[in-house]
Amino acid sequence: MASPSVMQLSSLSRRSLSTRAQLVRSARPLRSSGFSQQSFQRSTRRTYADAASAPAPKPQKRFRFLRWSWRLTWLTGVGMIGALGYSIYEQRNPIEQFDVDPTKKTLVILGTGWGSVSLLKKLDTENYNVVVISPRNYFLFTPLLPSCTTGLIEHRSIMEPIRNILRVKKANVKFYEAEATKIDYEKRVVLISDDSEIKGDISHTEVPFDMLVVGVGAENATFGIKGVKENSCFLKEVGDAQKIRKRIMDCVETAMFKDQTEEEVKRLLHMVVVGGGPTGVEFAGELQDFFEDDLKKWIPDIQKHFKVTLVEALPNVLPMFSKQLIDYTESTFKEEAISIRTKTMVKNVTDKHIEAEITNPDGTKELETIPYGLLVWATGNAVRGVVRDLMNQLPAQKNSRRGLAVNEYLVVNGTENVWAVGDCAVTNYAPTAQVAGQEGAFLARLFNTMAKTEAVENDLKALSVAQSEAKNDEDRNQIFDEIRERQRQLRRTKQIGPFQYSHQGSLAYIGKERAVADISWLSGNIASGGTMTYLFWRSAYLSMCFSSRNRVLVAVDWIKAKLFGRDVSRE
Repeated sequence: MASPSVMQLSSLSRRSLSTRAQLVRSARPLRSSGFSQQSFQRSTRRTYADAASAPAPKPQKRFRFLRWSWRLTWLTGVGMIGALGYSIYEQRNPIEQFDVDPTKKTLVILGTGWGSVSLLKKLDTENYNVVVISPRNYFLFTPLLPSCTTGLIEHRSIMEPIRNILRVKKANVKFYEAEATKIDYEKRVVLISDDSEIKGDISHTEVPFDMLVVGVGAENATFGIKGVKENSCFLKEVGDAQKIRKRIMDCVETAMFKDQTEEEVKRLLHMVVVGGGPTGVEFAGELQDFFEDDLKKWIPDIQKHFKVTLVEALPNVLPMFSKQLIDYTESTFKEEAISIRTKTMVKNVTDKHIEAEITNPDGTKELETIPYGLLVWATGNAVRGVVRDLMNQLPAQKNSRRGLAVNEYLVVNGTENVWAVGDCAVTNYAPTAQVAGQEGAFLARLFNTMAKTEAVENDLKALSVAQSEAKNDEDRNQIFDEIRERQRQLRRTKQIGPFQYSHQGSLAYIGKERAVADISWLSGNIASGGTMTYLFWRSAYLSMCFSSRNRVLVAVDWIKAKLFGRDVSRE
C-alpha cells in the first residue's frame, strides 16, 4: 500500500500534466491566426520602449512651492549665519587706525548715551580729532533694563564697551573715563574729574575744544519730594537694576524670616512702582512675571501676600499711547493682579511707607499711607549740574528750565559750535531714546557735510590762486572748469536741511508675554496688543541692539530663562 506522501506526489504530477496540456491547446489558435511568438515579443519590446520614452509625470505645483520655499529658507539661514560670522570677525579684528592730525579741529563729545553713540557710529573720524568723555566706558541699551531687574537678561548682555565702538573707526579716537564737571564756554575748555576708586597723579584737568556736543543725559526727577532719594530705587543705570534685583530677594527672604508678623510680611512683599510711563509699566510687568513663573514656584509661602502696585499721578498710564492700548494695558494688569492707582500723587516717602494724595471720582482729595518693601521711582527727568552751569553762563538760556534750548540744527542757543542731543536738550519732541538716536545720526551727517564743505572751500581758494598765476589761456580755462565743478559740489553739500524727527512708533511690555505697540505706518498709526505684538517687541528690540554681540547674548539669555527659569539667588 502506497504511503500518503507518494499518493499526493502522483496526484500533483497528474494535475501538472493536465495544466500543461491546457496551455498547449490554448496556444494553438494564436499560431493558426498568424500571430507568432516572435511577433508577440517584438510587440512587447515596442510597448516597453514607448513606455520608457514617454515623459515622466510632472510633480504637483504645491510640492514644487514647498521645495522652493525650503531652498529659500535654507539659503536665507546660511546667509544670516555668514553675515553674523563676518560681523563677529570684523569686531574681533579691528583695522589699523590713523594718528591724530593736530591741524584738524578738535571735536569733544560728552556722554556715551543714545545720542552720543549714534553720532560716533556714523561720524567720519578722519575729518576731526575726536575726544569722548564719559563717567561710564560703555553704552547701555536702556529699553531692556527692566528685564535685568528680575534676572531675565544679564546686565552685560545689554552693555556695549565704548572701546569696541571707537576702535573700529578709521581714525584714532581718544576716550577719557571721567565726569565733566564744568563747561567753560568763554575759554572753550571742559573741566573733567576722575572719580574712579584708583586715581593717578592727575585727577582733574582741562580738555580744549573747537566743537562740542553735549550728550550727558538727565538725572532722575524727584520733584523735591522729601525722602525719595534716600529710600527709593531708580531705574536708569546698570547699578540701579542690580540694586533692585538684590532688594527684591532681600524683601522675600526677610518676609520668610522666623516669627515675622503677618503685617510685616504684607509690607515686605508689597512692591510699589511710581510712574506710569513705559519704564514703570514694563518693570511692573516683569516683576509680576518673575513672581508667577519662578518666585511662587520655589517659595510658595509668599503666594498669599506678594503684590505689585503701580502709582501714577495722571488719570491713566502710558499717556503717549492710544486710548485703545491704554484700556488693553489696564485690563491686562487686572488679569495679572497688578493694582493701578491713578490720580495718586506722592507727597512724602519714608523707609517703610509712602504718603500719597488721592483724587476721588467726585473730585475730593484724601491722604493715604501705602506701606511698601520695595519702592521703584520711574518718573521724569531733571537737569544735571554741568548743564545747569552752562545754562547760567548763556543769557539766551535764561528762560529755559528743562535743559539746553537748541535751534533746528541742534545748536545751543547763544553759542557757536556747541550742540546738544538727548535728554539734556529741549526740543519739540519727547525725551526718548528714539529721538536721541535720530539726533545723533543727524549731527553725524551735519559734521561730515561740514568737513566736505570746508575741504571744497579750501580747494576753491587754491584754484583761485592757481588761476591768477596761470601762464596761458589753456591752463586758465582748465582751472576755471575745475572751479565750476567745485562750486557745484559745494552747492550739493550745503543742501542739508534742519533736524526733523521721524516717529517710528512706541512699544511697551505689559507682562504675561503680551506687549502693546503704536506703530507709525504711511499716513496713520497701527495700534496692536497681545502675544503677537510681544513677539514683534522682542524682534524689534533685538534688531535695535548696537552690535551682533549684544543680539546673540540677549537671545541666549531669553532661551536660558525659558528653559531653566530666572535665578532666585540674591546676588
